[in-house]
Amino acid sequence: MENKEITYRRLRTQCITGSKENTAAEVVQRLGAVQAQDYAQALWAIGSRTHNADVTAVEQAITNREIVLTWPMRGTLHFVPAADARWMLGLLASRIWSRLRGKLEQQELKFKQMMLAEKIIHDALREHKRMRRVDLMKLLEYEGIATADGQGYNVLLYLAHSGLICMGPLEGKQQTFVLMEEWLPKVREWSMEESLKELAIRYFTGHGPATVYDFAWWSGLPMAEARKGVEAARMNLLLERHGNMEYWMGADHAVATEPDDAVHLLAGYDEYLLGYKDRSALVKKEYGPLISGKNAVFTPMLVVDGEIVGLWRRKIRKEKVDISIHPFTELKTGEQEIHEAARRYSEFMNLTLSGLNIDRV
Repeated sequence: MENKEITYRRLRTQCITGSKENTAAEVVQRLGAVQAQDYAQALWAIGSRTHNADVTAVEQAITNREIVLTWPMRGTLHFVPAADARWMLGLLASRIWSRLRGKLEQQELKFKQMMLAEKIIHDALREHKRMRRVDLMKLLEYEGIATADGQGYNVLLYLAHSGLICMGPLEGKQQTFVLMEEWLPKVREWSMEESLKELAIRYFTGHGPATVYDFAWWSGLPMAEARKGVEAARMNLLLERHGNMEYWMGADHAVATEPDDAVHLLAGYDEYLLGYKDRSALVKKEYGPLISGKNAVFTPMLVVDGEIVGLWRRKIRKEKVDISIHPFTELKTGEQEIHEAARRYSEFMNLTLSGLNIDRV
């Protein structure tokens, strides 16, 4: 399978081009999970895959408890369908949970302190229902539990992985936390076999064509368990062999080999890049470090004809947004196409596009 064919098909599978989803919940359901270290960019990652949802509609899906922010895989923040958070955490978070516990002990947060922190946060959220992170930190400090140097964050991460808490809607610009048992719908427990199968179906339906190595990277599963998931899901997936490579995709996968020279301004940390271990079809090797930066902070990406060919940045001023485009090399597309992509983003944000600057290479 040629690189261009892979990119064209992934663009459609991920609903970046072709048929899009109607709601934020449908996008997250299709992809299985949407990486979300950068909250604002994650909203756009979801919105860019819908017909016409704006930022308000995506945030309303959080308030409505249709999608939720938690740390199900690789210790990384993701949006996941609210109904799936428990089984995903049960399958994926246990390994990270044990490592976090060891890290907390190194930070001198011993078992008794962890139990006290858990009780403090549980009781506070049971009473107040929703609290800002800064206020939870104050409660811990008041009880003599240190929160500096990342200790407070690691406590919250530990309790999220154990299934006690998850993130709620923003309060102003502040993230809040809620009790998972009160915030999310009650669902039956899933067996490991059921969870592996369902996760494989979700991943390849929303990311295919992809390999089992991509699936293992994305999920954080050991290769043996990733293979078990693919084998269990075999009847629900399609397989194509190209040389010595096996590419899996959802059963409804539509072959898309025709050129797709559309311009897309994708989010930082977008699944189009970070959903795969092998990214060679998406971006030239020499440009990879430009996207991730020195501290693995992934910058929003300019995509032309399926290839990541530059970066973009925004500057918001009241009800307006300025967008700057920084290509890696000379662009093979017109300014009008880039302007249209920028306009789509400004409309999602309910802002007026007041400026578009394109660097010349």
